[in-house]
Amino acid sequence: MDCRRRSDKEPMRSRAVFLDRDGILIEDTGYPTRVEELRILPGAIEAVREVNQAGFLALVVTNQSAVARGMIDETGLRALHAFLTRRFNEGGARLDRIYYCPHHSEFGSLEYRLACSCRKPEPGLLLTAAEELSIDLSGSCMIGDRMSDIEAGHRAGCLTILVDSGASKTGDKPVQDPSRRRPDYVARDLKRAVRWFTRYARLTRPRAANDCSERG
Repeated sequence: MDCRRRSDKEPMRSRAVFLDRDGILIEDTGYPTRVEELRILPGAIEAVREVNQAGFLALVVTNQSAVARGMIDETGLRALHAFLTRRFNEGGARLDRIYYCPHHSEFGSLEYRLACSCRKPEPGLLLTAAEELSIDLSGSCMIGDRMSDIEAGHRAGCLTILVDSGASKTGDKPVQDPSRRRPDYVARDLKRAVRWFTRYARLTRPRAANDCSERG
C-alpha cells in the first residue's frame, strides 16, 4: 500500500473544541462593553491550554446581541475580543479564533434585526469555522452552559458538553439521550469538560490514512 498517495487523496482535517464565551471563559455579567468588565473565570486559561496541548483548535462561538441592541458596535466588540485573546496568550493559552453573531430577531436596526443562521441554537458559526479551517465536526466538541449551545453543537454534528456550575447535585455523568437539546456529557466546570473530551477523543480517534504502524 502506498501510504503517501492515499494521504494525498484523504488529507486529515483539523478537530476543534468550540467554546461559548460568557459563562465558560468569562463571567456572565450580561453585556460587557468595556475591558474592565471582562472577568476570566478561574481555570479557563488552564483549560484552553489543555485544548492547545491536545492538538485541537480552540474556537470561541458566541451570541453577541449587544451589537443589535446598540450597546456596543462591532469595532468595540472586536477590541474586547482582542483584549481577551491577549489575556489568554499571557497565560500561555491560545484562542485560535473568535466567531460571533451580532444579530437578534427582535432588536436593532434592519442591519442587525433578523433571524439569521449564525445565532445559536442555529449552527452557522460552527459551520462557518468548519469551512474556513477545514474542521472535522464529527471529531469536534461544543462546550457551553446553555441549551442553545448544546443544540447548535448537535446540529453541526459535534459532541456536546454542558457545563453546569450551579447547584446541581448530579455531578459529571454521561447523558444517554439522542435529543438535540441534551448534552453528551455534563461537567461541573470547563477543566472537567475539556479533560473528558480529550480522553474520549484519544480513545475514538480514527487511524490516520498514512498510518502504517500496524503493517506486518
